[in-house]
Amino acid sequence: MLRLGSQPLDTPAELVPVETDGAAAQPPTVLVVDDDRAVREVLSAVLEEEGYPVRQAVGADAALEMLRGEDLPLVLCDMKMPQHDGLWLLDNVLQRHPHAAVVMLTGFGDTESAVECLRRGAADYLLKPPRVTELVRAIERAWSKTKLTSARARYHQGLARRVRERTAELTAALAGVAQAYSSTLAALVHALDAREHETSDHSQRVVRYTLAIAGRMRIANVEDIGRGALLHDIGKIGVPDSILLKPGPLTHAEWAEMRRHPEVGYRILEAIDFLRPAAEIVLAHQERWDGGGYPRKLRGEAIPLGARIFAIADTLDAMTSDRPYRKAATFAQARQEIARCAGTQFDPRCVEAFVRIPDEELEALRQQEMAAPRPASAL
Repeated sequence: MLRLGSQPLDTPAELVPVETDGAAAQPPTVLVVDDDRAVREVLSAVLEEEGYPVRQAVGADAALEMLRGEDLPLVLCDMKMPQHDGLWLLDNVLQRHPHAAVVMLTGFGDTESAVECLRRGAADYLLKPPRVTELVRAIERAWSKTKLTSARARYHQGLARRVRERTAELTAALAGVAQAYSSTLAALVHALDAREHETSDHSQRVVRYTLAIAGRMRIANVEDIGRGALLHDIGKIGVPDSILLKPGPLTHAEWAEMRRHPEVGYRILEAIDFLRPAAEIVLAHQERWDGGGYPRKLRGEAIPLGARIFAIADTLDAMTSDRPYRKAATFAQARQEIARCAGTQFDPRCVEAFVRIPDEELEALRQQEMAAPRPASAL
């Protein structure tokens, strides 16, 4: 038979119910779990005297059944019970209700069990027989702790939800900006192609060829390479129509002016942060593997990889497009000529990747409709 200590009841300041909107907060319901009916009745009487609603359970299984649907259970449980003991109940309550408050009752000399209770997540433990003030204070501390833990969990969940929402909004906004950038760049390049009287979407085709070669080379990040290929002739904005559209051969002075367009394009793009890597490709897109290109006569791997890949794609498109002075070559003919120039005009490693692309794939890339906008990730 459990006997409570004889210390008189008192009501310390920390046990006074908190006022909320002028009314006392409703105390939580305490589930008292003990296989001894007399013990349950005594504990329940003390807690009811202190203003706590009380429910009783004869064992662990009955307690779990009664806790169904409870948001924040507050449990006072004996350690030793038949069938399932208090530790078993503690584990199951916290598994279902991680923020529950469970206060354990244990006998004298059983300190190892008490430590195990705390290790497994009990809010507190009391030695039998508990004094009234100890019991009430333990229940109050346990409830305050679990309310604080639950409030923190709700706060962090709400904060995480708001972060996800704001991240999704920012991602969508950035995607919109990227799409706007891509659309603007595509429109500008289309206008340049039209100015130069290109027969079709030359700039878009070389992008597709360039990305296909880069894919064969297993290059992971191709966005900058795609943008560089798209904008390779942006510097021709600065070339006079009398030179750009001249039907006959160019003079030495006119060639000198024409060959400035990589540097003009670079100066246009280098001031735009996200286009700076593409600007390096634009500056180097007329360089040759053997150092015979322009404007800086770079040689070998000193030429940016994207520019080395683009050089093959640009030559492929030029050879397989009709011109007033010649008919378009087949892909097989273009492949043979590009392979012949490996090590002189072109990077041999890039050529090796290019020649592995079958004619059917190249033809499919050529026939893609220009009207279909390229995703921002590809530009």
